[in-house]
Amino acid sequence: MLVIRRISWAAAIVLLAGCEQATLPLKAGTGPEPTLPPPNHTLLPTVHIAPAKGWPDGGKPTPAAGLAVNAYASGLDHPRWLYTLPNGDVLVAETNAPAKPEDSKGIKGKIMKMVMKRAGAGTPSANRITLLRDADGDGVAELKTVFLEGLNSPFGMSLVGNTLYVANTDAIMRFPYKAGDTRISEAGVKVADLPAGPLNHHWTKNVIASRDGRKLYATSGSNSNVGENGMEAEENRAAILEIDPASGKTTLFASGLRNPNGMAWQPQSGALWTVVNERDEIGSDLVPDYMTSVKEGGFYGWPYSYYGQTVDARVKPQRPDLVSKAIKPDYALGPHTASLGLMFYQGDLLPRRYQNGAFVGQHGSWNRKPRSGYKVIFVPFNKGMPAGEPEDVLTGFLSEEGDALGRPVGVASDKSGALLVADDVGNVIWRVAPAK
Repeated sequence: MLVIRRISWAAAIVLLAGCEQATLPLKAGTGPEPTLPPPNHTLLPTVHIAPAKGWPDGGKPTPAAGLAVNAYASGLDHPRWLYTLPNGDVLVAETNAPAKPEDSKGIKGKIMKMVMKRAGAGTPSANRITLLRDADGDGVAELKTVFLEGLNSPFGMSLVGNTLYVANTDAIMRFPYKAGDTRISEAGVKVADLPAGPLNHHWTKNVIASRDGRKLYATSGSNSNVGENGMEAEENRAAILEIDPASGKTTLFASGLRNPNGMAWQPQSGALWTVVNERDEIGSDLVPDYMTSVKEGGFYGWPYSYYGQTVDARVKPQRPDLVSKAIKPDYALGPHTASLGLMFYQGDLLPRRYQNGAFVGQHGSWNRKPRSGYKVIFVPFNKGMPAGEPEDVLTGFLSEEGDALGRPVGVASDKSGALLVADDVGNVIWRVAPAK
């Protein structure tokens, strides 16, 4: 029976992989005015996995012309997110999904569990933050040490004064920090709960502080694809939450954002921006992931509509009152690219044209033919808004056979101004700097 069951699941994956494919080039789903073709409803969703293989000896991604890449640190355990401290130390969240038994029930849940495992997301979470230090400035961290451990699927990090905030999957925690510390052994204090539980479909939670440090903003992804688990399961989800760190009071800052991850303050406008993973299962051409400025009190459509007021007919009952208020995102990043990392560049090392523009880490698709993402891109900005087409900065994460040698996630800048990229399949932090 077990053998038959395994064969059945394998057959299901093969069947799913043979479903529809894109009819538009990826470029059609990028920029301020992406093309939105009619939904392509199929009996089963497209599954087109890039199996996680890791890098061969000496392997590395390909940088854009004029740039070079090297391993800043390697031998990590599923590094997902990065945060650079004021003294130049780099914190890495080594993490993965927590147990979420309610999310893998039923046929769809079991298939998705297999998909994620094959894509490299099936390993247990290390539940720690590691500190990297490049004291001699040669572009390679000579110190790699455990900074915080015993966490619960940590992701986002933010330092305010002498307080380090960490976004676990279920709560914002605070820890005392002194400049130069290489380890925190004190127990954390809970600031505020975050939506979690046995379903916890989108588990990654990010945190960023306001410029004055008086408020925190946390991302909370949806508990479903398009509300199929009931809207009661979506309380404070598909949202950015505003948190008072002194009292823990939590309010809804913006909603209708299916799965926001990266957040950053745009240096020219001062606005909060986020990158968002949009919905699945209506074809390889839909729906474009995006980045957008975030308006306080703004509603961005999910699950009732996408890219403004394009209604998703799968959602019942509909909410035309909310759809009428849905804000169109500022800039599409391509369908199913799984855009996660976001950083506005303000360093001096990279060419000047990168100033104030956005680096985006695209983790890569699992349900698009042909595959999309699996790279780091750059979007130029002018006067606080996107001002040009996306440019490839770091590619080569897919082999010619379609295997994932690596998958980029979080992006940050080191103390010199080089770009750092967390690769959670290669277990490497890549460093991108001008070629010598």
